[in-house]
Amino acid sequence: MKKILLVVANYYQDISKGLIQSAKKKFSKNYILDFKEVPGVFEIPVVISKNIKRYDGFLALGCVIKGQTPHFDFISLATTNAIMDLSVNSKKPIGNGVITCLNMKQAKARKRKGAEAADAVISVLSH
Repeated sequence: MKKILLVVANYYQDISKGLIQSAKKKFSKNYILDFKEVPGVFEIPVVISKNIKRYDGFLALGCVIKGQTPHFDFISLATTNAIMDLSVNSKKPIGNGVITCLNMKQAKARKRKGAEAADAVISVLSH
């Protein structure tokens, strides 16, 4: 049994719910799934870091929508870099299901991206 932690940013709850639902469908009975919620995507890496020794893999799920300031760029880049650094340094798969969108319409259309992040984790765990 492999233990997977899904760390979910709930800032856009409807989008996060779709990401979770699509991801959960990918895991068989051979996986134990735990969930932790955080306020936004920026908090995802620290929660993964605090739990890195307790799980075999992780899913980072959430959404960032571009506003009128550069904040979107900073948050998206910092979160992506932190997730990659954690994965490489811990040698554990972290599926990046943090979607970055220009508007809510794009976000709603990409709720299935949780499944792609789950597929990535499952693939790496099988190697």
